[in-house]
Amino acid sequence: MKYIPVIGMEVHVELKTASKMFCDSKNGLGLEREPNVNICPVCTGQPGTLPVPNRQAIEFVQLAGLAMNCEIALESKFDRKNYFYPDLPKGYQISQYDQPFCKNGKLKINGKEVGITRIHLEEDTGKLIHPKGVDYTLVDFNRAGVPLMELVTEPDIESAEEARLFCQKLQQICRYLEISDADMEKGMMRCEVNLSLYKKGEDKLSGTKVEVKNINSFKFVEKAIAYEIERQTELLEAGKKVVQETRGYDSNHGTTVSQRVKESAHDYRYFPEPDIPPFKFTKEYVEELKRKLPELPDRKAERFQKEYNLPVDDVAILVSDKHLAAYFEEVIGELKEKISCGEFELDENKAMKLAANYMIVEIRKHLIEHSHSAADLKITPENYAELICLVGSGKINSSAAQTVLAEMYKTGGDPSQIIESKNLAQMDDEGELEKIVGEVIANNEKSVADYKAGKKNALKFLVGQVMAKTKGKANPKKAQEMLKNKLK
Repeated sequence: MKYIPVIGMEVHVELKTASKMFCDSKNGLGLEREPNVNICPVCTGQPGTLPVPNRQAIEFVQLAGLAMNCEIALESKFDRKNYFYPDLPKGYQISQYDQPFCKNGKLKINGKEVGITRIHLEEDTGKLIHPKGVDYTLVDFNRAGVPLMELVTEPDIESAEEARLFCQKLQQICRYLEISDADMEKGMMRCEVNLSLYKKGEDKLSGTKVEVKNINSFKFVEKAIAYEIERQTELLEAGKKVVQETRGYDSNHGTTVSQRVKESAHDYRYFPEPDIPPFKFTKEYVEELKRKLPELPDRKAERFQKEYNLPVDDVAILVSDKHLAAYFEEVIGELKEKISCGEFELDENKAMKLAANYMIVEIRKHLIEHSHSAADLKITPENYAELICLVGSGKINSSAAQTVLAEMYKTGGDPSQIIESKNLAQMDDEGELEKIVGEVIANNEKSVADYKAGKKNALKFLVGQVMAKTKGKANPKKAQEMLKNKLK
């Protein structure tokens, strides 16, 4: 590449505290169906009101900082960021400038470390609503005052894919910490990109930085960056200058559009928030916070690989969702108990891999189809473990297992009862199976001839005929072996 991209991210995450950042109004995360229902004199900026910081929001930001290897500031403060916009009721935003709660962290993406410059806390703004066909704008202050964590990275990201992976990793960490659902489509997580290009051999920071806003999905993060790299490259190739500005991403056309000239810090006239005293934290407080940290995704992935001997890609899917990972561990516990007490004769490693496969393919298929999360699963870990044991020990085949699992997903029912009620148990009578195999060979002379002529697909057809005659109850491997033996 003639031009190399330099990318930094600014990510805002709404925190799911019970109340807002500086008042006791309910925190509805701006998702309320009616406008202006969760508001009060403080979050609407009425004269004479005083802000009171939300302790839980501060703790959430510090936990996020610890999860991303940040230094936790022992002294911190809030500042006023001054600018006028109709969705900002006070005419300024309470934010943080030179003393954020967290700084100097790092987050690993595919083995590469992305530096975290700072993580600070501020209040969200209201929402402007522009009804069609009229010449006025409405303001909804439900979201005003919602605690908002802002994370700023170092310019360490070098591609659109890396930026997407960074945002996905951040969302995963927020969900593991349970500080936010970080759902981009609902506006709980908003990503902004700072991007410049520099020529090989020149200073990395010699390019002109452009900020891109209005990105509301991981896919659009990648597309917006790819477009902006292409746009800036074309300008530089034509001998033109890149203008420092703020651009918005237009998802309908897959382009970025100019919005305004980029502001600098001095434009906001930051000064310390006079109504909130500075904060002082002790080292003991920080140590206590560290003890509250759960097992994070990377550590959990390492442990899953070591303890369960699973492929890296399978582990990545299992730990992508905190609830799915916890459910899988409960299933493994039930599996080990069933095998160790002699209830099923089954190799433990084989059972764990089978449990992971069905979870990654079948369970996730149902979750996606019904727009559910792993937390919504009706299937108990004990029943899921029993199903895996039934499949692994050959009591039912994979086709029947899918039918049973679909019923379990709907009702949470016991697998053995479902197998009995639907008559899905695998055929144990070898004599009966041998008889059916003989009938299939007799009734399919052409396929038999094709198989003997070296056409391997003919054997698959014959196995299918056996499965059809037994209504899916035959063991396909056993049926295939019998067919091979008889067709020698």
